[in-house]
Amino acid sequence: MNVRPYQTEDWPATWRMIEPVFRAGETYPYSPEIPESEAHKVWIEMPAQTFVAVDEYKGILGTYYIKPNQPALGAHVCNCGYIVAENARGAGIASLMCEHSQTVAVDLGFQAMQYNLVVSTNTGAVSIWKRLGFETAGTLPRAFRHPRLGLVDAFVMFKQLSQ
Repeated sequence: MNVRPYQTEDWPATWRMIEPVFRAGETYPYSPEIPESEAHKVWIEMPAQTFVAVDEYKGILGTYYIKPNQPALGAHVCNCGYIVAENARGAGIASLMCEHSQTVAVDLGFQAMQYNLVVSTNTGAVSIWKRLGFETAGTLPRAFRHPRLGLVDAFVMFKQLSQ
């Protein structure tokens, strides 16, 4: 498995992977009706960089973006979003991408990483982020409108990368 920079020709496979996640509405705050063009904008165009995790056959199994969490005075902290293909979950790809993103973040000059809205019901992600050194900086009560469970808590998770 390898993580490499996203390339333009990766979009069709990347969209096939992120579309069902966005449509499900269980882990990201985007509208389940998000048009493909808007998804491309938020996942590819707006971030500082986007990466894909590929297998030995060059099949895309995961993707993540990295961007400043805030402008100007908060730009030393980055934010990332990760999605793993449904058929590849449980194989360590999220961990691999998270570790890769931390190296990229330091290389880009970020001093910390913050996840602003980790849905509390996304227990797999919460477990991985904690195992990789992220702390829950706060709980946002009923901050996420889950399509099946109604209003659920979300966590702000944070990790210092360098001084």
